[in-house]
Amino acid sequence: MDKRIYQVYELLLAEYGHQNWWPADTPWEVCMGTVLTQNTSWTNVEKAIDNFKALGAMSAEEVLQLEDQVIEEAIRPSGYYRIKKKRLRSVAHWWIDNRDKVPAGCSDEEIQHWRHSLLDVHGVGEETADCILLYCFNLPTFVIDTYTKRMVHRHLGMKANMKYGKLQRIFMESLPRDVALFNDFHALIVANSKVGCPNKKCLDNCSLRLINE
Repeated sequence: MDKRIYQVYELLLAEYGHQNWWPADTPWEVCMGTVLTQNTSWTNVEKAIDNFKALGAMSAEEVLQLEDQVIEEAIRPSGYYRIKKKRLRSVAHWWIDNRDKVPAGCSDEEIQHWRHSLLDVHGVGEETADCILLYCFNLPTFVIDTYTKRMVHRHLGMKANMKYGKLQRIFMESLPRDVALFNDFHALIVANSKVGCPNKKCLDNCSLRLINE
């Protein structure tokens, strides 16, 4: 347990307020976003999702009915459109098969079962799996991304290349088991990364400089 983790949350919440993530109208739209956002900005993801909306293809079933070329063209703004087409199709099949099977209030063992189920899907890594579980199914699993690794390295002195699972355990052991908090905290880290903690250097206006003072 690291008491500084919750301090980070409090500082970011005071700075940015509740984020009300993930920005989407339906759980499937969230799921689509988790696939499309890989290796691109959210602005580009929004353009791709708007393309699917224009096609009237905002369900997993409707996506699978589209021809490959149509999917690729819709995905194109988010980049890697051929790779993401395959991933989106694979995730759509998983979604149809499992969306009604994932129970609310899962035990830790059940969460791990569904996490492994997602990790078996083509193109789904740990971050994407956790995003789907947290934001689509409201299950308490903390999402670790590049922004999180950068933040704990700069402000908490942790290794920059810490393995996903180890860093996730640190967060989950240091925080209350609360879906809303996990949701908000991840979103706050992303928000701060764009303002006070960009890629190349820390900025003087970053509220996390108050840690340990």
